[in-house]
Amino acid sequence: MQIFDTTLRDGAQREGLTYSVADKLAVARLLDQFGVGFIEGGWPGAVPKDTEFFRRAREEIDFKHAVLVAFGATRKAGVKAEEDPQIQGLLDAETSVVCLVAKSDIRHVERALRTTGEENLAMVRDSVRFFLERGRRVFIDCEHFFDGFRYDPDYARSVVRTALDAGAERVVLCDTNGGMLPSHVGKAITELGIDPALLGMHAQNDTACAVANTLAAVEAGVRHVQGTANGYGERPGNADIFAVVANLQLKLGMTVLPDGCLEQMAHVAHAIAEIANIAPDTHQAYVGKAAFAHKAGLHASAIKVDPALYNHIDPAVVGNGMTILVTEMAGRASIELKSRELGLDLAGQPEVLSSVTKKVKDLEAQGWSFEAADASFELMVRSALGEQTTPFTLESYRVLVEHREDGAVVSEATVKMRVRGERVIATAEGNGPVNALDQALRHSLTRHYPQLSGLELADYKVRILAGSHGTDAITRVLVETVDEHGRDWTTVGVHENVVEASWHALVDALSYGLAKAKV
Repeated sequence: MQIFDTTLRDGAQREGLTYSVADKLAVARLLDQFGVGFIEGGWPGAVPKDTEFFRRAREEIDFKHAVLVAFGATRKAGVKAEEDPQIQGLLDAETSVVCLVAKSDIRHVERALRTTGEENLAMVRDSVRFFLERGRRVFIDCEHFFDGFRYDPDYARSVVRTALDAGAERVVLCDTNGGMLPSHVGKAITELGIDPALLGMHAQNDTACAVANTLAAVEAGVRHVQGTANGYGERPGNADIFAVVANLQLKLGMTVLPDGCLEQMAHVAHAIAEIANIAPDTHQAYVGKAAFAHKAGLHASAIKVDPALYNHIDPAVVGNGMTILVTEMAGRASIELKSRELGLDLAGQPEVLSSVTKKVKDLEAQGWSFEAADASFELMVRSALGEQTTPFTLESYRVLVEHREDGAVVSEATVKMRVRGERVIATAEGNGPVNALDQALRHSLTRHYPQLSGLELADYKVRILAGSHGTDAITRVLVETVDEHGRDWTTVGVHENVVEASWHALVDALSYGLAKAKV
């Protein structure tokens, strides 16, 4: 089975995604680490950035598993292959494999290329032979194959046969418009009447069936599959190469990656998302943070007995992990499992387990949510275990917002508290009431706890809770904090007053940071 990744070419067509040459080199290294067989790097000669990428990749990347592929088109109508500049650009990329896109829908041949069906076949034949004579391996992407096969099956079939007869290693059937369903794919491959082992599959995701269509092609005998990291691509995207590979290896029993590579999947998926500057999809199959997250108490009870009862695979196989979500749906088993996940064993402390479970349910009923706030939940459990979790005692705080005549808005906060037996008063300004409160809180604590200087507020989210309306609505605040080592955690606060909700989240954030620093 050939695993062909086109993240750097077709995947780069996703709206809002732009790779620099350095980005492309980094993604290529990650895909090689993941163990794909082919990495399509772009269109040299047509895109200057891609031309530079191929030059640098030759010099800077020592591929362990993958072969770099240059993408381009067959020769132009009426032009000899050796005289076509874009053909020469492919040759100059110096890759051992080239992938050529060819029209396989007669409507596109006549209306888009404005040439004849016979000339299009000659373009395919001449281009394949040109590269074979120069020692290159050749793949042909039959653009719009499935739509073309429905419209004129004889012509679409002739394009595939011409490419194979000319010496193409694989002819890839492309669902370019993404309109097929799995049954359509399997039927077309069967009716094509060509050895499916010589064929490939390239699926777009316009029907949300790209992965399913790819698997249908494999089950019909195809032995070359294409996809992109995280399903990136034009419109709704392409087949997600991670889901395709995991399904082939774990569900269909095919060994498609080198030993030790499958467990790199989650890391590679998230790393590529960061390079693309796209937030990782938490609900992505296999690699998403929530792919093995369990919320219902009934699920947790079964998982406590045997994790396989509610996990379709062992998450570690793809480099992921199982998480237990703590919500109003949680039972004692959920709380116990989640606490264990955080390094706290409540198995032998039934009274603590019962009290934490009751508190979670009571707070969740008031609008608190610990599902995304593990740090606040851990502090709650530690408090129930008798640990001192807040390193100070609040006397009072006050926040002022002044709108001045010149339009300037200034926020000021004053905090009064007791820290290690000392009464401390601190005042600070900020670019808003919450920022001012955060600064005052830090100023009052830093002399006693200098470790706080390494903590930074990374994100702040406010949500109006369902069922509450207007300016007097109950608000939930989530605060994400990161330390100097890159570790991050999230805390939660809920109140009718957004500043008070923020205070709860900020106090938990700093308390958790200090606890982890083992002050």
